Amino acid sequence: MAENDSHALQICRDIFSTLKKPAKQFLDLIPIEEPYYDPSELYGIAPVDLRKPVDSHEIIARIVDGSRFHEFKALYAPTIVTGFAHIMGMPVGILASNGVLFSETALKGAHFIELCTSRNVPILFLQNITGFIVGKEYERRGIARDGAKLVHAVANARVPKFTVVFGGSFGAGNYAMAGRAYEPRLLLMWPNSKISVMGGEQAAGVLITVKEEQLKAKGLLLANAERDEMRNTILKKYEEEGSAYFSTARLWDDGIIDPVDTRKVLAMGIAASLNKQWEETKYGVFRM
Repeated sequence: MAENDSHALQICRDIFSTLKKPAKQFLDLIPIEEPYYDPSELYGIAPVDLRKPVDSHEIIARIVDGSRFHEFKALYAPTIVTGFAHIMGMPVGILASNGVLFSETALKGAHFIELCTSRNVPILFLQNITGFIVGKEYERRGIARDGAKLVHAVANARVPKFTVVFGGSFGAGNYAMAGRAYEPRLLLMWPNSKISVMGGEQAAGVLITVKEEQLKAKGLLLANAERDEMRNTILKKYEEEGSAYFSTARLWDDGIIDPVDTRKVLAMGIAASLNKQWEETKYGVFRM
């Protein structure tokens, strides 16, 4: 019988001290080095207007040790940035959104994830993603097939995955970049970030078009005033329910973090993941 909380914790410690310790995962560590670029500059880099692109290299440079980033296929499919770095001395593979996902982007991401799993390196996903490219031309060129390869690689990677949403997280891009459905060890959001099925502008455009088609079938037209009111209502709803605070209040993520603390929180997450050996990743055979 525990007399108080402190006594109860001591009893728990005594019990756990008798358990067999699991084999830990080991990583090749290097001396910790602060980023060359000041992490406080992330406040000015964090996207507020999600329609304006942000170069994810600028985010990475303020998170990783010495701001050193060994980029993988830098000139190929530049709408995703991939490469190796260290966070608090621990190696990590990084996939960072740098635009919409094309077929080549998906293949590059899938290839890099396979490299990380073969090297037993944890993976960090930095999300600022509107989704996959759409259009008849891209469908014919195999965006669905190539996108499935990326999703396959993400879903089956058994190394620890960590996801940070630093901008927008919309549509299927959320899944492909290790959204909640693909079980990252931590899914974190910056206060400025947004998450929803699609962006407010896109949603408003789609729903208004559907409404206009319904009225057209009845021989009616959608008045300009009604169209504007409908658009404003949809935009307001998406602005409120796409907020990081709306998301975290419903446990859709593991919390909102200060951008400056990103490096520290990720380091604690990677360190915690080392308390148990990671499963071996085995992929089926598929053509890259």
